[in-house]
Amino acid sequence: MISNFHTHTYRCLHAFGTDEDYTAEAIKQHIKELGFSDHAPFPDRDFGYRMQYNELEEYIKAIEQSKEKHKEEILIYKGLEIEYIPIYENYYRELLEEKGLDYLALGEHIYMGSDGKLKNIFYAKSTENYKEYALSVCEAIETGLFRYVAHPDVMFANYLKWDSNCEKAVSLIVECAEKNDAILEYNANGIRKGIEIFPDGSRYPYPHKYFWEAVKDKGIRVIIGSDCHAPEQINDKFVKAAENSAAKMGLNVIESIF
Repeated sequence: MISNFHTHTYRCLHAFGTDEDYTAEAIKQHIKELGFSDHAPFPDRDFGYRMQYNELEEYIKAIEQSKEKHKEEILIYKGLEIEYIPIYENYYRELLEEKGLDYLALGEHIYMGSDGKLKNIFYAKSTENYKEYALSVCEAIETGLFRYVAHPDVMFANYLKWDSNCEKAVSLIVECAEKNDAILEYNANGIRKGIEIFPDGSRYPYPHKYFWEAVKDKGIRVIIGSDCHAPEQINDKFVKAAENSAAKMGLNVIESIF
């Protein structure tokens, strides 16, 4: 791996390590580009497992300091992993245009359902939720605000039987990504979670083979993401497994999102 744009720090409350810890490890691993993408806060509500809104300025400042300190050794980018909720579109623009972030990664955990209610994809009640989720991802892609889509197949971490809704959800995201020339992330953290027994067989929660075969057929750009939650994960054996798997599948892997 020569780049990673999916990096979490201690601020998100379920990761370990400071900005400097990750930067030092990235340099040690000969990584050329490092993007920080902690789980983003929202100004008026807390969805949990993310930094607090009052930490945002400090987060940006800390990354800028690391960027300046190590400018001769590595390229560092300021980013956030964030969900797309339509009422916050001005907030996303503020993050990019006023706060000076280099990128937003779409990490759709919370999404707006067809009934207008916010839902968590990890608690899908049926595969009907997959279609809602896919439509939300597509709406986000079409805004042009997100540099790439993190773990676009994360919905398959649910223990639900494979059916036509699953196929439709895959088709929606893949076709939208192709139409908009979006970058999709092949996520190593799903591999870290290990193989489990699902209704459609023994597999990782994600990446899901069916999804990525559809991506391959369209030639969509793919970035490998460590989704590291500790410095030692930034280029660990699971990242290498993701790289090998993506190469074996013949995915159109790119080295940078810039």
